[in-house]
Amino acid sequence: MIRKTVSNVTEALLGVEDNMTFLLGGFGLCGIPENAIAELVKLNIKGLTCVSNNAGVDDFGLGLLLQKKQIKKMVSSYVGENDEFERQMLSGELEVELIPQGTLAERCSAAQRGFPAFYTPAGYGTEVAEGKETREFDGKMYVLEHAVQADFAFIKAWKGDEAGNLIFKGTARNFNPCMCGAAKITVVEVEELVPAGALDPDKIHIPGIFVQRIFKGAQYEKRIEQRTVRQRE
Repeated sequence: MIRKTVSNVTEALLGVEDNMTFLLGGFGLCGIPENAIAELVKLNIKGLTCVSNNAGVDDFGLGLLLQKKQIKKMVSSYVGENDEFERQMLSGELEVELIPQGTLAERCSAAQRGFPAFYTPAGYGTEVAEGKETREFDGKMYVLEHAVQADFAFIKAWKGDEAGNLIFKGTARNFNPCMCGAAKITVVEVEELVPAGALDPDKIHIPGIFVQRIFKGAQYEKRIEQRTVRQRE
């Protein structure tokens, strides 16, 4: 059995450098790799391309990297809750590539499975398709999308074992599974790390073959996004 465990987040992020491309799991603030993001802030590396469903909020998640202007380009689906993101985008300080959510997930899945590209109808006839190859299948037009190419994937799971087998909890099972194995190195932080063989094989969501490094996260704030509505008169 090959053990994938490392002692802490510092060891887990060995090899990260300026100008790399990172995949970061999570959906909103749910299931984000909090420890890895905090370490990236501490390392103060620059010129990053970050691929994530969203860009966090101003003082949490990827918003912490944006505050220090460590991110050069964001590849995302939803970016509506971060004022600093908006400011940097409108001022031209931040390059932004907006992608339909399903397409973003499939681009990660394609990389995970070893597929270089795929056709999708999403975005045809819009700005999303500009500069991309299109093709007709059975009378319907499709856009060619390429798999993501990333140096590291940072993943958050609820429970994992020493061999890298993972279980996600609730809605944290979002972009995390499809990003596992979609980069050269996949780093996973877990709330609970158990010996190999301790997990029920029928409950495992991602096998350890997709994981290179796994560690127990030191702490988790687990912020909850709250719905805000207009007050009744």
